[in-house]
Amino acid sequence: MAASQELTPTSYIGHHLSFFEKPLGDGPFWTLHLDTLVTAVILGVIGTGALWWVVRGVTAGVPGKRQALVELLVEFVDEQVKGIFGGDRRFIAPAALTVFLWVLLMNAMDFLPVDIMAAGLGAIGLHEWRLVPTADVNTTFALALSVWLLMIYFSIAVKGLGGWIHELYATPFGIRPLWAAPLLICFNLLFNLVEYISKPLSHSLRLYGNMYAGEIIFLLLWLWAATGLVGTVFASILGVGWAIFHILIVALQAYIFMMLTIVYLGMAHEHH
Repeated sequence: MAASQELTPTSYIGHHLSFFEKPLGDGPFWTLHLDTLVTAVILGVIGTGALWWVVRGVTAGVPGKRQALVELLVEFVDEQVKGIFGGDRRFIAPAALTVFLWVLLMNAMDFLPVDIMAAGLGAIGLHEWRLVPTADVNTTFALALSVWLLMIYFSIAVKGLGGWIHELYATPFGIRPLWAAPLLICFNLLFNLVEYISKPLSHSLRLYGNMYAGEIIFLLLWLWAATGLVGTVFASILGVGWAIFHILIVALQAYIFMMLTIVYLGMAHEHH
């Protein structure tokens, strides 16, 4: 094999971190990551279909294992919403459940062995296909931006457009005394602007950073396994340990993303 075609650590990691991209238009600015989109949609359909399948078999008597598991999940999410938001939970609780289940499924794709999956996908012509949608910042930012838009919508729906605008320039420092009102309004607007910008950024980058780092660690461990027998033994041991620890990360990051969704939507209903 020519030197330019030899597999190096850089090319190995770069290959597994490459997206299946489709540019829109002439320039590279607007680009679709088809692997992220397709995988996320498939997982969303699977999650929704699984819930629909369980609901179709719901009985009033002793629940089966599937029904009991879903009931525990629904009650768990509803309790989290109830502890944060005291209003009508008919929208927020299902939205939180949807976010939690979808993010959990997308995170869990990190458990699939990358080389085996890459070989299988490569056999059907998909040589660049990333299987973890939440390791793509576009996914996490799109989810966070959706929550952010819902937060603004509920803020206006609950307080009215005038009340929301008044909140932007009158909180948290108020506008009294009147002689200091112009300065206070500037501080209030700046404070609220920073808050509104930071929410989707922190919401998205926290999930993305953890999942991307987990993906990198798995790749580095498999690189170590390729160095020889000793590397294979230690990489296997550490890989199993990291996979067990990663179960906690996968579930915890889905839980944190859900809780922040509940908090942000709950804050939108509060009057200041």
